[in-house]
Amino acid sequence: MSYLFLQQYWWFLISLLGALLVFLMFVQGGQSLLWQLGKTEEQRRMLLLATGRKWELTFTTLVVFGGAFFAAFPLFYSTSFGGAYWVWMLLLFSFVLQAVSYEFQLKRGNLLGSSTYRWFLFANGVLAPVLVGTAVSTFFHGAEFTVNKAAIADPAAPVISAWASPWHGLEAVANPWNVCLGLAVLFLSRTLACLYFLNNIGDGTLRLNCRRRLPVESGLFLVFFLAYVWHWLTMPGFAVQPETGLIFTEPCKYLNNLLAMPAVFTLLGIGVLLVLTGLITPLLTVRHGGIWFAGSGTVLTVLAILLCAGLNNTAFYPSNADLRSSLTLANSCSGLFTMRTMAIVSLLIPFVLAYIIWAWRALESSPITPQETHSSH
Repeated sequence: MSYLFLQQYWWFLISLLGALLVFLMFVQGGQSLLWQLGKTEEQRRMLLLATGRKWELTFTTLVVFGGAFFAAFPLFYSTSFGGAYWVWMLLLFSFVLQAVSYEFQLKRGNLLGSSTYRWFLFANGVLAPVLVGTAVSTFFHGAEFTVNKAAIADPAAPVISAWASPWHGLEAVANPWNVCLGLAVLFLSRTLACLYFLNNIGDGTLRLNCRRRLPVESGLFLVFFLAYVWHWLTMPGFAVQPETGLIFTEPCKYLNNLLAMPAVFTLLGIGVLLVLTGLITPLLTVRHGGIWFAGSGTVLTVLAILLCAGLNNTAFYPSNADLRSSLTLANSCSGLFTMRTMAIVSLLIPFVLAYIIWAWRALESSPITPQETHSSH
């Protein structure tokens, strides 16, 4: 296993984790739709029971995603997580609110009342997808940081990376395209939530509410997503000369990446088709399996987009403050020994995925009914 292969291998794994995280955001989407879909207390409890069975998977995937970045590309971890800390702190705080809310909202004697905890879930349902989408967009539009590896030898201030903006990550919202992707992820999560509820809740009224809501959420998702993809394919990107490490802008860089990597282009095409199939399925038939088409399509689409951010000699984290500080797979990765050791450990991933699939199927053995909400109270 060469050093270059290991860098690309770990970028693939991180991209896959990011794609799974975006898919699992249907939990957040469901939380944000709590009052729009659930018109009665019983209906809202069914919705929360459905999302409550899966919220740990989203949070665990987020933690593993961050851990994989820390192990494989530590310079990105220290630069982004250490510099743009307001974004990551808001994201993690929203997940803390989510965990506390699922634990205490229905317990008798809680100090805040169930309504407050449900507003916490709503906040997580909106903030998490928007923040994740905005953060991912900085892979293409850049962030405000500088890197000076020589500073490690300075005993007074051995800090390699520094953030060039006092907003520490929040300045990303000043770029409307970052917000555009954040909103696309938000409405995607709400679309997937409708499909998930159709597949997992055995209540006719709630299913009807989901069917009525699905065209609205999917329409908004398509507007923001297609606008962003058009911009993404036509925008200049950040290329790297592999021989010298020189970073420069290249017209239509990400379109060029797709054309240079037919396998990734195929992944993107199949993913988009699967998402569209998932959206159309419940609108044209009485079947409720759209979540599996749209979910697998989401994973493939996001995987292809993230692969384009780092492969084919591309700077995956451009610096708007100093182009020379932009991060690439080569200049931000761990040492060869660490990468090889982690590659061996990564062979356990299929077993972990098998366990997740088994647990998922066990939890979904039968649709959620109103009677189940009474028994779980």
